[in-house]
Amino acid sequence: MQANPDLTEQLKRERAAVETLYRAFNEQNPDLVDDVLSPQWDDIPLAPGQVPGPEGIKPIIRSFVQAFPDVRITVHDMVQEPGKIGVRAEITGTHQGEFFGIAATGTKVGFRIHEFHVLDNAKLTTTWHMEDWFGLFLQLGQFPAQA
Repeated sequence: MQANPDLTEQLKRERAAVETLYRAFNEQNPDLVDDVLSPQWDDIPLAPGQVPGPEGIKPIIRSFVQAFPDVRITVHDMVQEPGKIGVRAEITGTHQGEFFGIAATGTKVGFRIHEFHVLDNAKLTTTWHMEDWFGLFLQLGQFPAQA
């Protein structure tokens, strides 16, 4: 069976788009998302106060980098079919600034994330994500205050 060069190129561009989303955190450059998220990107679930689209994730990246200046997202697995990518990854960093109202602890942390992305023309249109916040807060030794 012969490979379809158009499909191969599509898969490469889609993978690069997803990798760029994580690079925005690793390189502490929120503007990287402008090239890979559609203007109507739907991030499910939205964080408290987050708006849809690229502008909604940028403050999250900035606050994450402020709280964990050495943040690193390591992708362990990507499962892909045209227009869809599933990711199993880990976020690591040292808690050096306030996060969810928790003052810096100096604790090195690592927690898992699982994300499922839908893409159109190599731009992410939808992301469903689940982070192990419980595991993170256990490592920090406290949970955010309840409203």
